[in-house]
Amino acid sequence: MAGNEVDTGGGRDRWALVRYLVGILVGCVVLLLLFGKRGELAAAWHHLATASSGWLATAIAAETSSLLMYALLQERVLRLSGTVIPLPGLFLLSLANDAIACSVPGEPAVSSAYRYRYYRRRGASGASAGWTIFTVLIAQAIGMSLLVLLGVVVALTGSASTAGAGVTVIGLVLVLGAGAILIRRDLVLRLAAASVRGIDRLARHRGSPADADRMTIAARIERTLMRMREIPLSRTSTVTVVALAAAAWGCDFLCLVCSFRVVHAHVPWHAVLLAYGVAMVVGSLPVVPGGFGIVEGSLAVVLVAYGVGQVAAVSVALAFRLVQFWLAIAVGWLSFGVIAYLFRRERASGAWAVPEAGLEAVRATPPE
Repeated sequence: MAGNEVDTGGGRDRWALVRYLVGILVGCVVLLLLFGKRGELAAAWHHLATASSGWLATAIAAETSSLLMYALLQERVLRLSGTVIPLPGLFLLSLANDAIACSVPGEPAVSSAYRYRYYRRRGASGASAGWTIFTVLIAQAIGMSLLVLLGVVVALTGSASTAGAGVTVIGLVLVLGAGAILIRRDLVLRLAAASVRGIDRLARHRGSPADADRMTIAARIERTLMRMREIPLSRTSTVTVVALAAAAWGCDFLCLVCSFRVVHAHVPWHAVLLAYGVAMVVGSLPVVPGGFGIVEGSLAVVLVAYGVGQVAAVSVALAFRLVQFWLAIAVGWLSFGVIAYLFRRERASGAWAVPEAGLEAVRATPPE
């Protein structure tokens, strides 16, 4: 039985590697197809060669601010669950998490697992860590939905066409639905717990030794979900969390705006937010790691559709991804190494956080 489990895990690893390599190939193909001819790419690289260093520094600052907002978002949600982790550590975590999300196969599970382990090592309980990851993901979805919705509205005001009205309605429904999930997260957690109980019953019915191990894991998961339901989240806290998530996306969007100035291109204010939202949504699909090729291609296509020259659109996309993707990966993996070093040093010195602390403080604290 143990041998079968090892083989299954190896199969999953091989499938993740195959998906990763296929994703990279797809990204390269999209880049070749959507960025056009060799002459246009050469012209785009020429634009980058004459880039404005001042605006490039501003774009880097905007992307840094986005990651700082993401760290603040985590710090706020963790504090609501009774866990206090210093902001500098969470900023390093945000950098490392971004690099993992952009370059490691198996997303988004890998980066979420990495954050979970970091929270636990910094003293968060299992319920607090799981609740934080769940809440941050929903808040990010709401923040992005709000930006996409705003981008559609702005694009519609600059066009006589009503073709985007249906997209606006769909976006509004998604925002309201995600907000309802965040406010009434207890219903989602109850549904998850019921699903775990159902799997547990099936395992009991089969009754093999491996199933007994799964029953133990299922019981632990159900207990964690029940404890997550005890963590309060008031409407005021919900607004704050969503605002921080939207601010993180907004700073990332400012990096794109600065990228226009980097290559001396005009900013199409009526379409740039919509182009950004479409590129981020498409790039978040778990097909290509970090949306490589997909983000660049979709961003350039939308910009060209709204009147931006093809060479300028490709130049902007390349400049934006140079900062938001490649530079983020380089700095993020350095941060990953720093975090690993700090953990090793703390373990050697015996200064190790005690997990399971914090939930009792949450129970004693009234909701905001």
